[in-house]
Amino acid sequence: MPIKIDPKLTAQRLLPKIERLFSLSAEKILRLEKSWSPTHGAPVFTVKGRYTARGWTEWTQGFQFGSALLQFDATGDPRFLNLGRRGTVERMAMHVSHTGVHDHGFNNVSTYGNLWRLMREGKIPANAAEKNFLELALKVSGAVQAARWTRLADGTGFIPSFNGPHSLFVDTLRSLRSLAIAHQLGHALMGEQDERISLLGRLVRHALNTARFSVYYGEGRDAYDVRGRVAHEAVFNITNGVFRCPNSQQGWSPFTTWTRGLAWAVLGFAEQLEYFATLGHGPLDAVAAPLPWSMITPKGERMDASLPGFTFVELCRRAALATADFYLANCCADGIPMWDTGAPNLPRLPGNYLNEPADPFNPWEPVDSSAAAIAAQGLIRLGNHLLGIATSSRPGRKPASAERARSVLASQGRRYRQAGLTLASTLFSEPYLATGPKHQGLILHSVYHRPNGWDHVAPGQKVPNGESSMWGDYHARELALLLLCEANHGPYPTFFAPPD
Repeated sequence: MPIKIDPKLTAQRLLPKIERLFSLSAEKILRLEKSWSPTHGAPVFTVKGRYTARGWTEWTQGFQFGSALLQFDATGDPRFLNLGRRGTVERMAMHVSHTGVHDHGFNNVSTYGNLWRLMREGKIPANAAEKNFLELALKVSGAVQAARWTRLADGTGFIPSFNGPHSLFVDTLRSLRSLAIAHQLGHALMGEQDERISLLGRLVRHALNTARFSVYYGEGRDAYDVRGRVAHEAVFNITNGVFRCPNSQQGWSPFTTWTRGLAWAVLGFAEQLEYFATLGHGPLDAVAAPLPWSMITPKGERMDASLPGFTFVELCRRAALATADFYLANCCADGIPMWDTGAPNLPRLPGNYLNEPADPFNPWEPVDSSAAAIAAQGLIRLGNHLLGIATSSRPGRKPASAERARSVLASQGRRYRQAGLTLASTLFSEPYLATGPKHQGLILHSVYHRPNGWDHVAPGQKVPNGESSMWGDYHARELALLLLCEANHGPYPTFFAPPD
């Protein structure tokens, strides 16, 4: 395994780095707020250290105001609560009703959802009017996102990307949070002739098809089937609802792995597993029973002839483990990945580059720190989930076998947790932490769209480096907050409301 996991790291040991990160973060949020004009749209990524917009979709607006809310959560500074709350009220309403994107979990859960969480946790005063406002926005957001639907031949379906009804993005897995919250709040999507459509049902079907079509399991699906590899996009024939081929919009090819898409899968499946654990069998069984549990691959074959089939949660756990293992096997020794596992100039890097810390200043291919920030949180949440199962499992008829299973789960859980902590330690240090006062970004060496050439290449450099992104900065703050809460024995942050 290329990553060199530090077995001694704990959230408490990372506190000095976390506190430094939030100290720098405060200055950068305030500086961006002072210089940014809403007429520019949403800030997306930096060029020469200053945030700029990119008129593709406004999928990063929620990260801008959500970052302020995370900063308030971490520090208690009311300036950031006011900034995040004002931005949410003034700028986010159109994102709630946006029918043209798959980004509701990014934009609306990061803003309305964070405010809702802060109120649930008692970190801001309970206010019935504000609570109703937040919950209405979250209900509508979940329903609008679920209404964006492509039906497949087997009766399932998925939330298509902004590319069109044929397009399933792996990224959208994290937008399922909007459906989960709305379902938890008792909401449903109302269709033609008052058809009541379960938001949990659509969440389950989308997650199912992400696990089936976006994630590989090393079982011969195609000539490039490696366990844990992820295709950014799955393409379907919308006339008959049949899978056609993998594709990639932001990666090198359909048959390599764009590492930010991989990271979305690691975190998306881990978060949903946390959510499913709170539901119990009843609600999931009610929506999962009609699904095709034979788990037919896009090639038309069984995933594994030795297995009788999977429950839905087992399938999601299988996808989470596969993608987490692939990430850890394909990142550099410090946990930072290259932007794509098959990028064309990787063979030009000296030696076995995976056995060394990533070099963001190499002249051949860029790294992507934003993928590391996303994956780190996913690894920690997945590790916590597995450790929770290992602790709560009870022996059945074969206690020795059950004990071995618990031991395996606990070992996996510890490994993923320590790997996530190792990534966090790397990201929260130079050369990734942006310590310069003039740079508006927080985490350096993020890449947006390498194939389109959108990323800034500085004079004297051959590939993009030294720049930041709104999603990379936001997810680094989210990661730091998760660890800060653990170190300080605070509430465990979840997008959903944990059961009483």
